[in-house]
Order: sequence, then C-alpha cells, then structure tokens
Amino acid sequence: MAVTQPRRNRRKLTHEPGFWGFLFICPWLIGFLCFTAAPMLTSLWLSFQKYDLVSIKYVGVENYRRLFFEDPLFWKALKNTIFYAVVSVPMGITCSLAIALLLNQNVRGQKIYRTCFYLPSLVPAVAASLVWQWVFNADNGVLNTMLRMVGITGPQWLQDERATPWAFAIMSLWGVGGARMVIFLAGLQGISDSYYEAARIDGANAWQCFRAVTLPLLSPVMFFNLILGIIGSFQIFTSAYVMTGGGPNHASLYYALYLFQNAFEYFKLGKASAMAWVLFAILLVLTMIQFRTSKKWVYYEGGDK
Repeated sequence: MAVTQPRRNRRKLTHEPGFWGFLFICPWLIGFLCFTAAPMLTSLWLSFQKYDLVSIKYVGVENYRRLFFEDPLFWKALKNTIFYAVVSVPMGITCSLAIALLLNQNVRGQKIYRTCFYLPSLVPAVAASLVWQWVFNADNGVLNTMLRMVGITGPQWLQDERATPWAFAIMSLWGVGGARMVIFLAGLQGISDSYYEAARIDGANAWQCFRAVTLPLLSPVMFFNLILGIIGSFQIFTSAYVMTGGGPNHASLYYALYLFQNAFEYFKLGKASAMAWVLFAILLVLTMIQFRTSKKWVYYEGGDK
C-alpha cells in the first residue's frame, strides 16, 4: 500500500491539465528568472551602492541625487535623446507607412520590391554605421557630393555640433523598410475592401478614402509602432558609439551611450544602474501617457475608440 500510493498520486498529478502547461513553460520561466528578473533586481540593488568592481558601499539615493543635481552630462544626454526621439519617430512612422502603402499595391514584381525594401534592415548595426560615416563625410561623402551638384554646400555632419543631431535623425530612416514597415503592411492587408467600396459609392476620392478609412482602421497598428518607436529611440547606442563616440562636444552623447560609458569605461556601476532605472521610469511614464491618450485617437474595428 505504501508503494502504490505515491504512484497513484503521481499518476493523478500528471493527468492534471495545469501540470503539463506548467511543465512546458518551465524552460522559459527558468530563463526569465535567471537572465531577466535576477539581473533587474541586482541592478536595482546596485543603484543604491557605490560600486567600482573593487569595493562596494551602500550610499542610499546618493547616485540618483548626483544624477539629477550634480551631473550636467546626464541632462545633456537626456536632452539629446529626447530630440532624437521627437525627430526620428514621426519621420520613421510616416516613411514606413508611405512605403507600406506603395508595397500594398497589386503590381508586377511586388515580392521583389518588398524584399528590396526590407533587406537594408538586415544589415548589422556596426556595418550600417560605417557606411553612414562615409555618407556623412564632409569632403567626399555621398550626401555632400549630391548637395554640391545642386549648388548647396553641405555642413560638417559629424564634426559640427549643430548638424550632428540631424545627421543621426536622418540615419534613423535607414530602417524604415524593416519590421515597422512589415507591421504596417500587415495592417493594411487586414482592412476589408468593402470599406473602400462603400466609400467610393459615397463619392470619396483616394485622399478621402485614406483619411476616413485607412488611417482610422490602421490606428491600432500606428499606436503599436509608436510605442515601440519611442522605446527604441531612447535606446540608440551603436551608431553614436561607432561614428562619433558621443562627440563633437557631447552633441551625440545619447542616454544609452552615457550609461555604457559610466558602467564600462568609468566603472561607476552604481551610477549606471541608477541611470538604467531612471530610463525605465521615463519609458514607463511615456508608455502610460500613450495608453491614456490613445482612447482619443485609436479606433478598433467593431468596438469603441
């Protein structure tokens, strides 16, 4: 009896629906706890420490106080990142939507065009940064050469602190044919033709169909891309690290780059951890604001705003 009872209990357990579900999510759950949750909690703990890989000392909120009141580069990096987000996100969403509208047309070679527009997004970030470094070359770069052909003298894109932020904003257009464009394309293909037929019967032209049918029904996709775009823009790092290293005069010192410098160049891991949690708080607030305001402009088919 003592031998068969555990076997019966084991058999009963394996027949429970929740047992197999829990068993299948265990690999992901273990990975999440080990590689996401544990590092996050560790960084939160480190944000209250003064840690330089040699010694560690509890300092409370001193890291946060110094960031806000004693570190002008923190505010400079945050300002640069906000400018990049404000300029690059609207440009990227607009261009991605425009490309998706073009690629949604039923023309010969449609798949080839879609592939050609998507391929640049597969180029590694370091390689793309090196290409753009040549494009922005003030003397013999592609961009300034084209400007000279129409009688315009191009600026020192990566050497002039006034032009550098715009150079990185222009460079952000490199990925407009990537995942964001594919998401827009999927959204466009999910809109039923019956809406356009009804609009044309009422006498709507192409622009009126776009404004009254396409944009409202595509607003959930735009909302999704807007959230991801803002989060991604606050994480710009590779291009600035490879092309300028934060210069000139800290004009391209973005938040993620300054965080990296504090952690792995200055070995101020406590300060870097505090910066990471400040960034988390900023993105959390921005995302909550977007969800709150989305009720006024996001429309869901078959439902309310």
